[in-house]
Amino acid sequence: MANDRASRSVVKACAWSAAAVAGIAVVGAASIVVSGWLIDGVEQANGSRRTAIERSVVGDYFGAASAVFSGLALILLVVTVLLQQREIQLQRRELALQREELIASRTELRRSAAADLRALHIQLTQMQMDDPALSEVWNDYPGQPPAVIRQHLFANLTYSHLLLVHQWGDRSEADLLREARYMLRSPAFRRYWAASRSLKESLAPDSDEGRMFRVFERAIAEADGGSLAPTPPAA
Repeated sequence: MANDRASRSVVKACAWSAAAVAGIAVVGAASIVVSGWLIDGVEQANGSRRTAIERSVVGDYFGAASAVFSGLALILLVVTVLLQQREIQLQRRELALQREELIASRTELRRSAAADLRALHIQLTQMQMDDPALSEVWNDYPGQPPAVIRQHLFANLTYSHLLLVHQWGDRSEADLLREARYMLRSPAFRRYWAASRSLKESLAPDSDEGRMFRVFERAIAEADGGSLAPTPPAA
């Protein structure tokens, strides 16, 4: 069966080759015949072959001018293509600038929204600090005296402020560590940290909050010899 298929393929190839050769021959013969008709028609239109030859020679005199105009046309075409390419490049640059402006605008909108949320958080915290009765509605530190709750709320505000500064890129990790050491010198802040440590520890490690948590844990480890110090008693 494989031999039959091979034989058929060879026969088909030969048939197509013969048809192609025949087609080329027919086209060539037709071209010769048509060319003869055209030449005969030109000679009849000019009266004789000699007149047709003389007129063709006169036409050749304009060949140089035709070549010049063809060259000019080619140059104009190239210049047009170059101008179009430059315009496309300018459009691409403009689109890139617009994209960068949109990204910058989106970033500013996010920062503005974050600032608004921050202001609302501060307002709510201040209301809790001013009115101990409100702490019963939103109290993350149950069982603590009102004075300790107010201290925890204020410590959370200072911690959130430092986190916001870190998110805006105004502090290096060394600066954050230095400020963390300073804040942890306060026994009240230590009590706040012990009360909220479990919640902060559950944050994503690659988030800003997670990185800030590791900075404070490092400061505590450096101050206490590698372990979290006991929580100072409330006053």
